Amino acid sequence: MLMCTLNCRGKLVSLQKPAVMGILNVTEDSFYTGSRHKINDALLHAAEAMLHSGAAILDVGGQSTRPGSKRLTAPEEAAAVVPAIAAICRAFPQAIISVDTFYASVAEEAVAAGAAIVNDISAGVIDAAMFATVAALQVPYVLMHMQGNPQTMQQQPEYKDVVTEVLDFLVKKIALLQQAGVNDIIVDPGFGFGKTTGHNFALLKNLHAFSVLRRPILLGVSRKGSIYRTLGVTAEAALNGTTVLNTMGILNGASLLRVHDVKEAVEVIKLCEYY
Repeated sequence: MLMCTLNCRGKLVSLQKPAVMGILNVTEDSFYTGSRHKINDALLHAAEAMLHSGAAILDVGGQSTRPGSKRLTAPEEAAAVVPAIAAICRAFPQAIISVDTFYASVAEEAVAAGAAIVNDISAGVIDAAMFATVAALQVPYVLMHMQGNPQTMQQQPEYKDVVTEVLDFLVKKIALLQQAGVNDIIVDPGFGFGKTTGHNFALLKNLHAFSVLRRPILLGVSRKGSIYRTLGVTAEAALNGTTVLNTMGILNGASLLRVHDVKEAVEVIKLCEYY
């Protein structure tokens, strides 16, 4: 298991053993209705429940990135996500908050409001200022692979070798991040982002290949289409399938599970310790 400690603005998060990142969306357009929250007591109750269940990180997003979603502008996204982060930080000062954004300006505002990690699905492609901004903020960065963008990514994605191509992409981006001065990097193969179900299962089966990067590996498969379409159910009924794939991911080297259902993911990690 990769030994790694993230410096989150003075708060340390150990990934020496796998940990859980809980998803909190402040958007009405998230693909899974159970993850949608408004900035009120319900949001804080959801955050509290995730922390109580064992989430090491709360990932707060104001932009839907489901296939075909409408893109918000940076000011629109900031108006949704920054107050939510500030509210969670006031209620739970010790919580580690990640902001799910591909806009450098939103990342900057979110960190000022209390976020301590930037989770960028676009790997700096959508906003070229992102790498320099994260370097200046000196916070950990989640580097994810995506083919295309959320509006186009599921329009017949193609790869000659999905594992090799995603790995090569991450290698090049890590080098650029290091040149920019970003120290703590988490890699995410980008399950469901410009990949077919076949691509996603190939990445999961070969997740151990990404250990060559010597970076923590984030697994983000929670309630996604590869699960519910394969099972013939809905996102709302995909918890059991998510648990199965999270178990496969942990056994194949995942360091961080990004999930809607924290309690179940924590149980996966506890049981896999004995495998």
